[in-house]
Amino acid sequence: MEIGSRYLGDRQCAFTVWAPHRQQVAVHLIAPEEKVIPLQKDPFGYWQGTTEAESGALYFYQLDGEDYPDPASHAQPQGVHQASQVVDHRFTWMDQNWQSIPLEKTVVYELHVGTFTPEGTFEAIIPRISELLELGVTAIELLPIAQFPGSRNWGYDGVYLYAVQNSYGGVTGLKKLVNACHQQGLAVILDVVYNHFGPEGNYIGNYGPYFTEKYKTPWGSAINYDGSYSYGVRNHFVQNALYWFREFHIDGLRLDATDNIFDQSAKHFLQELVEATAAFSQQQGRKFYLMAESDLNDTRWVRSASTGGFGLDVQWNDEFHHALHTLLTGESMGYYADFGTLEQMAKAYTHNFVYTWNFSKNRQRYYGSDASEFSPTQFLVCGQNHDQVGNRLLGDRFSHLLSFEARKLAAAAVLLSPSIPLLFMGEEYGEVAPFQYFVSHGDPDLIEAVRKGRKEEFTAFHAEGIAPDPQSEETFQQSKLRWESRHEGQHQKLWLFYQTLLRLRREVPALSHADRQKLEAAVLPDQKVLKLRRWYQDSEVLCLLNFNVEPSSIHLTLPPGTWKKLLYSAEPEWGGTEPELPDILPLERTSAITQQPLMLHPHSVVIYTRSSS
Repeated sequence: MEIGSRYLGDRQCAFTVWAPHRQQVAVHLIAPEEKVIPLQKDPFGYWQGTTEAESGALYFYQLDGEDYPDPASHAQPQGVHQASQVVDHRFTWMDQNWQSIPLEKTVVYELHVGTFTPEGTFEAIIPRISELLELGVTAIELLPIAQFPGSRNWGYDGVYLYAVQNSYGGVTGLKKLVNACHQQGLAVILDVVYNHFGPEGNYIGNYGPYFTEKYKTPWGSAINYDGSYSYGVRNHFVQNALYWFREFHIDGLRLDATDNIFDQSAKHFLQELVEATAAFSQQQGRKFYLMAESDLNDTRWVRSASTGGFGLDVQWNDEFHHALHTLLTGESMGYYADFGTLEQMAKAYTHNFVYTWNFSKNRQRYYGSDASEFSPTQFLVCGQNHDQVGNRLLGDRFSHLLSFEARKLAAAAVLLSPSIPLLFMGEEYGEVAPFQYFVSHGDPDLIEAVRKGRKEEFTAFHAEGIAPDPQSEETFQQSKLRWESRHEGQHQKLWLFYQTLLRLRREVPALSHADRQKLEAAVLPDQKVLKLRRWYQDSEVLCLLNFNVEPSSIHLTLPPGTWKKLLYSAEPEWGGTEPELPDILPLERTSAITQQPLMLHPHSVVIYTRSSS
């Protein structure tokens, strides 16, 4: 059941809204002319009707005499508290030949629309598409763009899940961006929030039992996915996913915090969403993807429905980030207390998850499941993302925490992984602007509650200092990228380093073919060096990642053959100062197996490939 307003053309519009407990529901058109049109109720509580209304008309739903915005509004031109708007979705698409990018070729670039450009709009992103493609990115992921209060927000306070944020450019702006991306060869993933609604402008509870007190989330009452009348709630979210695919040609959805989608039904909501997406994919003749964030380390998320899972395409693997972050920064507060060894980093490569029903000191319980049987492309990894940067006290990035050499090592650790890599906007050139938490609420009590909540959140991490004021526009402005710096000094060197790693990932068969059965990750004895070996047919690569803060002298046991150096991060070409390592190994062939001594610079990575000759 499609919900919301659907413009039919010729000044005709169909309206559908779910309000099962209401006695009377009508459409209250307020502009350009005012009139009230009663709707008819069906047995499942859906109220429907068709009336004369032009594109751009403003309206409320009148529930037993009281006006409220449409919970499935496609546009809120005057903000979250005001009237909804009828939208004519006709658009001249130029992406008829577009085909979805396979997961094994996906490189995600996560960006926040409001801070990615000075203008902070969808259309302002378009001129930057070509450079993202030149870098080697194949998909952009937009932080949530569902209508939120004011003009500044990360997007997780959205209250109208179908309405495109007006300050970003609304419906037309988003369509222009997706159209341009597809024309140039870039996929678009959208971050959506199906676990809670924002607090301001949240009128959806007036329509029906959208919430339940049976479960609790960090944001309050949980969404009613398995109680009485949950059919209408589930439909609201399933239709939302299809709406983004159908009307905006979005390639995939990143589902926020799915561990807070509570559902004890025989068919979990996520499984229903997967089935609906699969059916739509079949109709359209191309694959649409679902990627889930979860804090549970549970393989059910990506396990097929036939084997007891939900069947999602990809799951975010935060533990890869945690293992890498602790090794590079030495931080041990909060959930970082569970990490810090190089063996954990190796396990993140070989098993996907680090905690596979091991005891967690931070959680004080056994935690996680073994995901080693699953394809690496069913997991997404990163060194930085909006959460791991923005939820720090000062929003500081690796550019504030790590040396230049360590940042190159972090890039290599992510991009040499067989899993799907994600880059957070600006990391590819060492952006120095922080990414801080910002809002623009209108309710003074809510503003103070947000400020208090942020302080309490940092207490858990024992963070000292004063967090920037989330409500301040200055906090927002400080978070905007300084894009022009990507062509300067070390910033340019780092950008070129990322570009080269992505080229190797794309062109070297052993790196482009993701197979966990053809991967070895091991810690060299008595060294803080991780040996990562990957192979495919006659292509093989050997990667040495030195996490030591001192030079490491190692003796490698090399299989027979000639090993050619592809990259060494400490060389002058990449802004380093170290003498070059040998271009060819072994230096002398004395036996089928050769002991080869190498001296690795602190926080460096070297990649060799073996030829078959």
